[in-house]
Amino acid sequence: MGELPALQHRVQLMPKAYWISCYRQVSDPDKLSAYAKLAGPAIQGGGGRFLARASAARAYEDGKLDRTVIIEFDSVEQAIAVHDSAAYQQALAALDGGAVRDMRIVPGT
Repeated sequence: MGELPALQHRVQLMPKAYWISCYRQVSDPDKLSAYAKLAGPAIQGGGGRFLARASAARAYEDGKLDRTVIIEFDSVEQAIAVHDSAAYQQALAALDGGAVRDMRIVPGT
């Protein structure tokens, strides 16, 4: 039995995706806590992996020292599906104006 050609060993990888949230203002810590209790399991249940959850150690240019959350997903489609899921929408309903965030989904390279 001969070796398989190198092409047969390659796996096409989709670029990962990153869900990035910067908390500009927290007006209701209780709502944020309720959101976090629901959002964490919804995100992890959908395949998201938390990479960072903290205030910035340092900010440059127009950066802010806001709390920043970075979550990795296997694809943009997976990140969008988690955001649009019923479980995550329930978490957003619990947040209900308790924080002002800049949230985006960014494809990896």
